[in-house]
Formats: sequence, C-alpha cells, structure tokens
Amino acid sequence: MRKTLEQSEIDALFSKAQAAQHASGGKSAQNVIPWDLRSSNQLTADQVSAVTTLHEALARRLSSSIGAHLRVGFEMSLISVEQLTYREFLDRLPDLTYFGSMHLMPIDARSAIQLDVGLVYPIIDVVLGGTGTEPMDMRDLTEIEEQVLESVILLILLDIHAVWAPVLDLEFRFEQRQRTVELQNTMLPGEKILCLSFEARLSESSGTMAMIFPAVVANALLRRLSVQGAYSERIPSRDSYRRMRERIMDCHFLADLSLPLSGVSIRELLDLDVGQVIMLPQRAKEPVHLNIAGKPMFRAHPVRYGTNRGARIEDRLSLVPLGTQPADH
Repeated sequence: MRKTLEQSEIDALFSKAQAAQHASGGKSAQNVIPWDLRSSNQLTADQVSAVTTLHEALARRLSSSIGAHLRVGFEMSLISVEQLTYREFLDRLPDLTYFGSMHLMPIDARSAIQLDVGLVYPIIDVVLGGTGTEPMDMRDLTEIEEQVLESVILLILLDIHAVWAPVLDLEFRFEQRQRTVELQNTMLPGEKILCLSFEARLSESSGTMAMIFPAVVANALLRRLSVQGAYSERIPSRDSYRRMRERIMDCHFLADLSLPLSGVSIRELLDLDVGQVIMLPQRAKEPVHLNIAGKPMFRAHPVRYGTNRGARIEDRLSLVPLGTQPADH
C-alpha cells in the first residue's frame, strides 16, 4: 500500500538533508583509506613460509659448523623474514657495525651480510684463543681483526651455498668490508631487498646477523621455491598410481640374447676373415645375457620352442648403474 507524504513531512526531509550538507562543508562524506605504494608486491604467507623453512635449516647448519669451528657452544636461530627497501635497512643500522659485501655469480649481483659488533668481538676473541667472555670496549675493528673475522664469514658463505644449492645454485664470493660511506653504493636506496635476520648466542654474548639480497636474487629464489612447492603438493592418488602402473605394464621393451663382454685383441680382429672362428673365453654350456632395452638383466640359455627361438632364464643379474656393465661370470 503506497503512502502519500504530506507537505510538512516533505519539508522536514529536505531540511535534514540541507543541514547534513552544510555540516560536511557542502561535500558528501567519503571514506578515504591511505595506501602506500611500497606495500605492493609484498611477500605472501606461502612465500614467507617457504623462505622461513629454508633458512631455519641454514640456522641449524650454521649452529653446527660455526660451533665446530670455534670449538665452543654456538646457537643461531632465524627471527624474521621481511621485504623492505635498502634505504629502510640502512636506517636501522647502528653507527658501529660490521657490513661486508658479497658478489653472487652467475647472476652478477651484490648482496651483503651484517653483524653486530657486540657479536663480532667475542667471535674474534674465541678464534684467537680466548673465552669470548672478556668485556671489551666498543670500537672499530682493526685490519687484523677483520682478517680473523673473514674466516668465519667465508664459512657462513659455504653454508649458504650448501643450503641454497638444491633450490638456486649460486656462487657466493666475499668482496670486502664496506665502511659507512661505502654502504650507500652497495645497492640502490629504493631497491627492494629480502632481509633475513638471525639471532646468535656465543658463551655469554648474543647479537644479530642479517643477510640481504637484491630483488633479482630474491625473485629467482622465490620462483624456484614456488616451483618446488607445487611439485611437492602433487601426491598421486591410489587410482592414478594404479592407472600409471597398468599403462607401464603394457609397454614394450626390446629383448635380445648376447654373449657377456670378452676381451679380444686388435690383432685377432684384424686377422678375421669370412668363415673363420674366433675363440672366446666362454664355455658353450654357460648361460648368456638376456638384455632388456639394451641392458643385461638376466642370465639365460638359448632354447628352441617349436619353430621359435627363446631363452630359458637361469637367474637375475644384480642391478648396475647406467653406463656400466656387470662383471663376467
């Protein structure tokens, strides 16, 4: 049933609308949400999970290898995986830190590793025969101390290569320590980087270590990790396994009988002529090889079945790697 408004009701509605318009400055209210362009192309939850799993394995490997190198208790754990700009990373660095650049081949890109000085001093002290617990004044490293620490950095790079190799095989080459002025030239300030932060504990000291990788390296790693994840999720069902097995059972492979390998001199081969017989070190009653698809798999005796030739299998040869031949029996 339609309702007809009276003139007084219509006037009241117009009055409320005009009052709301004057209250908003003559403009309709809008819900404006700020958006940061830098938030685009951020890591997804699946990517963070894959990178975390990979580098948790790196942290365990570093705990073992560095601890064995220093011969003291050493523990390292991954604390964060994030994507940010190189400028944002530099803003976080303390005034006194260790920052070394790396060259990654064959991508031909630069990355870096950063360590807290509070962690660097105990490591150097232990390498030089100390306990790593002596208090030390915070100062910059000398050239000798940098060379001592470089042995540990090279060990870290070997572990990174070992963990990354199944996913992305890169060669990590340590370049040099970069001073405060040189940090700006390692990467472009606005470049997106992948930052991996670790926490290390040595004796009574602890500190953080960060590894940063440019976008070209990070994107290549993420692509390989996503491909591996896609393959790992493809677990065949029982029906698909059964169908595949049935199809394989109907495949045909060439089978032939042949004598086992025997040594023959070149002189004997050159002297061969039509009608001549060459003597091989194989008894007439011994079985020969039954080859499947060119690979010897059984020992068998040549037989005749009616008008057909056949092979009576005696036993199965032990499996051998491709490209090799089993030993003579």
